[in-house]
Amino acid sequence: MYQHCPKCGFENPDPEAVKTAKTCAQCGLIYDKWLKQQFHAPAGEVDEAEVVHWVPTVSFKPYLRRAWLRVTEVFYLDRFTYYGHIAIYGILFVWGWQFILMEIPTGEIGDSFMHNINLIFHEAGHIVFAPFGWFMRVLGGSLLQLILPLMVIGVFIHQYHNNFGASVGLWWFGQSCMDLGPYIADARALQLMLLGGGTGADRPGAHDWENILATLGWLAHDQRIASMVDGFGTMMMLLAFVWGGYLLWQQRHALN
Repeated sequence: MYQHCPKCGFENPDPEAVKTAKTCAQCGLIYDKWLKQQFHAPAGEVDEAEVVHWVPTVSFKPYLRRAWLRVTEVFYLDRFTYYGHIAIYGILFVWGWQFILMEIPTGEIGDSFMHNINLIFHEAGHIVFAPFGWFMRVLGGSLLQLILPLMVIGVFIHQYHNNFGASVGLWWFGQSCMDLGPYIADARALQLMLLGGGTGADRPGAHDWENILATLGWLAHDQRIASMVDGFGTMMMLLAFVWGGYLLWQQRHALN
């Protein structure tokens, strides 16, 4: 069954006992019922041998171990689906590096297809957060642009148990952070073209991040904040590469 309990992280020291154990010797978790709850299948219909985990040798606290098991679990896939995942990973890897190498001052990321996707949710965010006051309405555009990818990650992990899909959501989150970089950096210069035409200089009060940073008293730090947001987005995208690559590596071993 399990060498490490998926609930408390207890490691069974007896390899022979692992093969026949139906419950955790420490917390009493019934593995069959746990599988039913996790994968929404009747007890006995999920073959736990098809669930692939790798638990590092470092010592994790139980709640960290459970989190690690949740985000690294993979399942046996048919070869067609597996190679489809490889194709998606390859496209996102190449495309992601293009975003990473873009420089904030050029605003080049604003010409990308993903910018148009992000813009839809950005504008919707102003409407969604409007009931919470002027400041939240202005900030809401950028917030919803970032919240949507996080929701995708959560849905793929908790509802669909699809960690590879969640890694794609993390890629989108990183890209969305980078997409905000030029807008934040333009808070004082006001040279970027805004939706509807004209720049922030042409339309006083229309530039989200001029309003946000001026309200917070941080307008003089627009370039630093933009660099921090862009750098954070880069780290999230690199993490998505590592996460997705690890899952594909695990799935490859599961196919053999």
